[in-house]
This record gives sequence, C-alpha cells and structure tokens, in this order.
Amino acid sequence: MTDPELLPILGRIAAALERLAPPPPASVDLSAAEAFVFEGGERLRPVTRVARVELELLCGIDRVAAILLDNTRRFARGLPANNALLWGARGMGKSSLVKAVHAAVNAEGLGPLVLVEIHREDIEALPRLLQILAASPRRCLIFCDDLSFDQDDTSYKSLKAVLEGGIEGRPPNVLFYATSNRRHLMPRQMIENERSTAINPSEAVEERVSLSDRFGLWLGFHPCSQETYLEMVERYVRRFALPVEPERWRREALEWATTRGARSGRVAFQFVQDLAGRLGVPLG
Repeated sequence: MTDPELLPILGRIAAALERLAPPPPASVDLSAAEAFVFEGGERLRPVTRVARVELELLCGIDRVAAILLDNTRRFARGLPANNALLWGARGMGKSSLVKAVHAAVNAEGLGPLVLVEIHREDIEALPRLLQILAASPRRCLIFCDDLSFDQDDTSYKSLKAVLEGGIEGRPPNVLFYATSNRRHLMPRQMIENERSTAINPSEAVEERVSLSDRFGLWLGFHPCSQETYLEMVERYVRRFALPVEPERWRREALEWATTRGARSGRVAFQFVQDLAGRLGVPLG
C-alpha cells in the first residue's frame, strides 16, 4: 500500500481515537467561589457555603490558632509560609481551625484566598490538582482532612515529592494544610514493624516518618480539661443566646461528656445542638 493510500486510513483512525478519548477538563474559574472540593481526581466543584465555626468560638487552642493564623496571613500577602500538619486528639478543632482561619484571613481583606479540599482517596491525583491551581493567579490553600496511611499504602511517596523535593515542587501560589490523629501520619505499629523487619531498621523508619518532615509547621492538639470543656460550651451558649440557666447547662454538659466518655470541642458542640433542639432554638 502506497503512502497516498495510507493517509486517508490513518486520518480515519485518528478521528476515531479522538471520539473515544474523554473530553479535556473544563477550565476552572477560581473566582466563582471562595471554596472548592476536588472530586474524582479531576474536577473542582464550587462550594457555595462552607460548614465552619467562627474562630472566636474555638477554645483551648489559642496558641496553635495564633500560629496558623499568622502563617496563613503571610501566605495571603505573598510572603514565605509553611505547609502545616495539625495532629492530635480527636474532636479538638483541627479541621474547624483550618476553615476558621481561611474565613478570618479573607474577612481581613488579605485574600481572596481560595480553600480547596482534597479527599484522602484522591491524594494520588494531587499533582494534577497542582497543575490546575498553578495556572491561576489566585492564592490557594489545599486542605486534606484526616490524612493518614496504612500498611502497603504507597501514595504517601507521591505526596512527599509534591510537598518538597520534586523537580517542579509546590507552586508559589499554593499551600498545603492537613489534619491527622497521627503525628507521623502512620500508625505506630506500622512504623515498629518496619523497624523489626527491615535489613536496616533506621533507614526503613526514616522512609516512613519523613513525610511529616515535609510540613514546616507541626501543631499539636491535646485532650482538654473539664474547665476548658465548660468554657467551650459557654461560648456556644452565649453565641446562640440559648435561654438556659448556667447551673442547668453546666450540669447537663458534664453529664453529656460522661456518657460520651470524652471531653472535646466536638462533644461540646454536639451537646449544644441537643440543648438547642430541646429548647426549640435554631442554630442557623
């Protein structure tokens, strides 16, 4: 078959392949909203209303809140800032703080700062997300809630390269915040197993825990005292103007925490939700 005969056939093959190929992702207008969710490792869905708690209502975490707020302010101004890992006790306001700080910085007029949430299962698509965000002039804060890795999970290696050490590195208009119950993002027994089975135990452990080293800020959250727990409840009671005597809500709040077996900001808010419902007061 001669070249002139091949050209029409090759043209039909190319056209057929183009029809089978998925359409290119639509361009994203990051000015359409102040927050987005990265879905399916490909598209950004605008969030019209972010579920957040006001910064003033977060109690018992004043020091870490000030550090994260200052870091975010510097990033919004175009100054150097660090990726942050918020780790520690459940329900103590890690994810709430990230969303509250984002709102506070935008309210101060330092933005517009875009909040982009990426789910744990989409971490391997993080390089694709960075490509999308790098094409925008807006400064973007990527947020991954409850980030952790289990045995045989190797996606943490791609995250390491993206945060620090890759050829391209992190785009200058992007910062990464993550929350986790684990300081090194991996269960202790997983790290210990590496130490016991590896030919060179220290190198194996370093490989596993070096991911957390990519975060310039480590902010620890710890269980709160009874006094701090009651202060959390009191702030919510005042904020929502609940018509209840202090003696009553204190007594019921302590009983609520006892039945839950924990004291935290999450438990405090869950109690206030229950109390407001019984009082017939909406929290909207």
